[in-house]
Amino acid sequence: MKAQRLSRVNSLLKEVIFEVIHKDVRNPHINTFVTVTKVETSADLHHAKVYISMIATDAEKEKVLHALESAAGFIAVQASKKVELRYFPQLTFKIDHTVDEHMRIEKILGEIEDERKSRADAPPTEDSE
Repeated sequence: MKAQRLSRVNSLLKEVIFEVIHKDVRNPHINTFVTVTKVETSADLHHAKVYISMIATDAEKEKVLHALESAAGFIAVQASKKVELRYFPQLTFKIDHTVDEHMRIEKILGEIEDERKSRADAPPTEDSE
């Protein structure tokens, strides 16, 4: 039962934090392409890791991450007004690299497929007969 409740809390926090970042945070480093991909809350609800994803260079990602970390208290206060919890967790922001990994894997698979097609289209050599 606790795992199911924690899952619901994580899902709710994900939605609320995303809304606060996009509507209430006024920082030029935080662009509209920031997405909250996942929230992992500790069992006692005192700490939460907020995973974010965005399409940007590594330097831009670091600027956004730093801006979010500095605004974490403000984000927590604004989000706590929208969610009724006994304890509102202290927020820690992390960059979610799963999208980057997925794109890298897709690229590698595409290269493998291109290589396979080029080998299938190539005429047979004397060695292969």
